[in-house]
Amino acid sequence: MTFTPATLTPEFLITSLVVVASPGTGVLYTLAAALSRGRAASVAAAFGCTLGIVPHILAAVLGLAAVLHTSALLFNAVKIAGVVYLLVMAWQTLRENGALRIEARADPRRARDIVIGAVLINILNPKLSLFFLAFLPQFVAAGETAPLLRMLELSAVFMAMTFAVFVAYGVLAAAVRAHVIARPAVTTWLRRAFAAAFVALGAKLALAER
Repeated sequence: MTFTPATLTPEFLITSLVVVASPGTGVLYTLAAALSRGRAASVAAAFGCTLGIVPHILAAVLGLAAVLHTSALLFNAVKIAGVVYLLVMAWQTLRENGALRIEARADPRRARDIVIGAVLINILNPKLSLFFLAFLPQFVAAGETAPLLRMLELSAVFMAMTFAVFVAYGVLAAAVRAHVIARPAVTTWLRRAFAAAFVALGAKLALAER
C-alpha cells in the first residue's frame, strides 16, 4: 500500500481558515500575550496554542474522542478543569499576575510560562476533540486507502494554518503595544476587558454539552 500526498481542496482550506481565524480562547490569549509582553511572547503563545491541539487531533484520529463524547464523567471532568483554568486566567489578568502580566520590558525567560498557559487552554477544552472528530473525516474520501495518514496530513496543514494566523494576530497586536502601555488608563481597560473575556469564555465552556 502506497500513500501519496492529497491535493488540498479549497473547501478544506477555506473552512480551516474560518475556524482558525474565528475569535476564541487561543486568539484571545495570543492577543493578550502580544499586548502584555510583545512580539516574541505572541509567537510563544501561537506555538503553545498550536501545540495544545495535538492531543485533540490524535484523539480524533485514534477514535479516543468518541470515548470522550460518550463518557459524561470524563467530558465533564475535562470541562470543569478548563472552566477553572479560564477563571484563574481571568483573576491573574485582573490582578496583573501570571504569564500575561503587562511589563514595559518583557523578560524572554518567561516565554515558557506563555507556552505552558497556551497549551493548557487548548488541552482543557474537550469540545476541540469532538470538533476534530466531526471535522477531519469530512475531507477524507470514502475509498481512501490510508484514512489515518490522510487525517494526519490534514491535521498538519490545520496546525500550520493555526500557527500562521495566530502569529499574524500577535504581530499586529504587538505593533500597537508601545502605544498601549504608555497609557495607564488604556492598560487598565484592556486588563479588565481580557479578564472579562476569559470569564465569558469560561461560562461558555461551562454550558457546553457533549
